[in-house]
This record gives sequence, structure tokens and C-alpha cells, in this order.
Amino acid sequence: MGIRSHWKNYIDGHFVDSVAGRTIEVEDPATGEKIAKIARAEAEDVNLAVAAAKRSFDSRALADLRPINRGRMLIDVARELRRRQDEIAEVICYESGMGMVDSIDQVDCAAQYFEYYGGLADKIEGSYIPLGKGFIDYTIPEPHGVSAHIIPWNFPIELVARGVAPALAAGNTVVIKSPELDPLHNTFLGEIAGSVGFPDGAINIIAGYGDDCGTALCEHPDINQLVFTGSVPTGRKILDCAARRIIPAVVELGGKSAGMVMPDADLDKVVASTRAGIFFFSGQVCSAMSRLLVHRSIYDEVVDRLCEMVDGLSIGHGKDNSDITPLISERQLERVEGLVQSSVDAGARIARGGARVADSPGYFMQPTLICDASPDMDAMQQEAFGPVLCISAFDNEEEGVSIANGTRYGLCAGVFTQDLEAAHRIAARLKGGQIFINKWFAGGIETPFGGVGESGFGREKGQDAIRNYYQTKNVGCLIG
Repeated sequence: MGIRSHWKNYIDGHFVDSVAGRTIEVEDPATGEKIAKIARAEAEDVNLAVAAAKRSFDSRALADLRPINRGRMLIDVARELRRRQDEIAEVICYESGMGMVDSIDQVDCAAQYFEYYGGLADKIEGSYIPLGKGFIDYTIPEPHGVSAHIIPWNFPIELVARGVAPALAAGNTVVIKSPELDPLHNTFLGEIAGSVGFPDGAINIIAGYGDDCGTALCEHPDINQLVFTGSVPTGRKILDCAARRIIPAVVELGGKSAGMVMPDADLDKVVASTRAGIFFFSGQVCSAMSRLLVHRSIYDEVVDRLCEMVDGLSIGHGKDNSDITPLISERQLERVEGLVQSSVDAGARIARGGARVADSPGYFMQPTLICDASPDMDAMQQEAFGPVLCISAFDNEEEGVSIANGTRYGLCAGVFTQDLEAAHRIAARLKGGQIFINKWFAGGIETPFGGVGESGFGREKGQDAIRNYYQTKNVGCLIG
């Protein structure tokens, strides 16, 4: 491991320590060992970052660039991310716990976002509106100004890229608050931003805790937009702040997504999607398939197949590319354990796993199958963010759809069937911003993503996302 011991915030084109000189210790969740420190941003540091972003925006150094040139800078960021992907991925692996191969994929995914929105930068267009003789009327897409991005600890660099790339493409400047648990690798974006020619202050990256740094950022009077991915309780606070300040917000919150397995489903596809859908990154994924609803006629067979799959999963450090890597923290591990225990207390059966990995210094949770889960159990209603799958039986399509839609969330859902008519009929009835048929996580950066209900609103990814980052100005002119 070649990770440097001290990291800084990136403000106004420079790497700086915090004003107060305090730091955040970052640990390897696979061992519990401290691996580095990073400057801890607090209110004074937020003020500096926002002031830099505002100066940069007011100078119009980015917004007045020919859009194709803004796009080229974003594509240059993608190129540099790929050039340094091994270096960045190692840091992701050790501070987030993610496997090395998956960490490399995360860097590549971040690069894809910068490529994609780099290509869209010169396609953000206004329109001409005919009003008859003597008038010219047209629209101008204008950036909001300073866009604040509050990033969660799962997939930080990918989720930075998902929001920041379209924000920059539209001509905004940004302040990024990295998560306190794994903030290190986001700082590479600062190094890259300067090297490819972004104006000083266009991109600012700070690391801090939500209750001081995050709050100061949200409430800062010079922030013009809030972008947040994270928990429902924090999302409510973000939206409350946005409402009080009357600024736009994009929020992607939790999920408790269900896959429906119909009697004619291809079970090989079900098993493969379950492995990816709940056990990738140990289930620390907002769009994870954390509930599996199985038609009663094939319920026992599906459970047997899933038990066999789980028995073959390896558990260990991300550097070894284990199938199950650690949860991000002791606190998260305790939360997942508690949710599993509550399901046992409520009468569910643990078919596999059910507890933390014994005699491990890290935060490892056994891959867990909770069978015979009733729809009202906490484990079926609350987001676990761990390698825990709740399996429940249904008797007919109506009941299956009802159970699938029976949470306050609405991020994703899916159906497994070889009957395409039934697949699309059920997809139309399932509650969610993204519906998968026969493959969980079908799609890519090109496909719009977001939730309904308490999973949030607004759409990230794809062409839809670019609309989050500009507003339309209308100009009407009498020429007669």
C-alpha cells in the first residue's frame, strides 16, 4: 500500500490545510487500522470554497467558454482519470473496502460520465419562438451559478462525476463535500482539474462532517443549487434548507428495491442478478435488490439455488478481490446486525449468514439470506445497506406487485419472467424510477436514474440529468 499519510482540501486551484488545522482520520474498514489523515473542512473552510466558486462563476471564465471547449476539458478529465486509474483505485480499495477490480471499474465509470457530458456540452441549446411580424423571441439556457454537491460514502468518485460533470458542462462552478469516511480519492479530481485547464475556483473539493461542514455548505447564501445523494433523514434536512432558501435541489435518497420472480423465470438469470444485485460491494448500494419476491410454486427451489450461490462467496479484503468485502464502519455493521436480528425476532428464518464474521478486526458481515420474511418486517421496510437479502413468497401477480410497491421508497424494481407481455405489464405497475427486466442493474450512465416517493426526485444520468443544471431565460424583442 503506497497511500500518502496526509491529504488536503482543494480550494481556488490550490491544495490547502483547514483553517483550524484539524484533520479527519481515515481507516481501512477491512482491518480497522488508520491509514491517513485529511484536512477537516469546517465553516470557515466552506466560506473560502464557496467564495472561490462564486468568484470563478462571476468571472464567467467557464460559462463564456465556447461549449465545445468546456466539453473538451471534461473529456480531458476522463483521459486523466483513466491514465491514473490504478493509483486512484488503490486508494478507493483501502479507504472504502471495495475490491480492486471493482475500484478500477469505479474510476472508469467516473471517466465515462465526464466523456458523456463532455459530448453534451455543446448540445445545450435554446430555441426560437415565433411571435409574428415585428418580434423576435428566443430562450437561453443559463447555469444556476455555484452548485454544491454533497457526496455519500458509497461510490464517491462515481457519484461526484455523475453530478459534477453535467454541472460543469452547463457552465456552473462547483463545491464538492466529500464524505468523512472515505474522502481521499476525490482529491485526485482536484489535481486533474488543474492539469487540464479548469479555471481556479471552478472546482473545489472539501472533506468534512455533515453536521458542521455539510450544514454550513447548504445554508451558505452564495450557493445556488444543492445536489445530494444519501439517507432520507439527511435528505429531508437538505430539502428543508433548499425550501427556506428557495433554491433548486436534486436528491437521490434510499431504496428498498424488490425483484419479482415469476413461475417461468430463468433461474440462472435470477441467481446471477441476485449475486450482483445484493452482494456487489456488500450491498452498500442504494439501488440494491434487497428484497426478492418469489412465486410460491418455485420458492423452495429458488432458496436452494441462492443458498448454493452464497456458499461459494469469498469474504476478505478488497485487495484480494473477495466477493464480500467489509462494510464501511463499525456503526454500519452494528446497524445491519440489528436489522437482521429484528427479522429473527419477528419470526423469519435465516437460511445463510445472519451475523458478523467472527474473529475479524474489520467490519465484515456474512452474506445473509432472510427467508419467509413478512412484508411488514423492519428488514423488508428499512434500507439495510449490507449484504442482506429478504426473500418472501407470493401467490399471484397482484399480490407480488402489492408487496413490491409496499414500502415508502421507489428507487428501483424488477421482474424476472420469460413472458415479455407479462414483463412489460408488470413493469408498468411497479413503483420505481428504474425498472429492470431479467437483469438487475440493466442500463448504464446513458439511462436516467432517480426515485419516487421517499427515494427522492429529479433524474441523474443520461440526457435528462443535464436539465438539472441550467434554467431557461426567455428574451422577447420588439423590432418593428
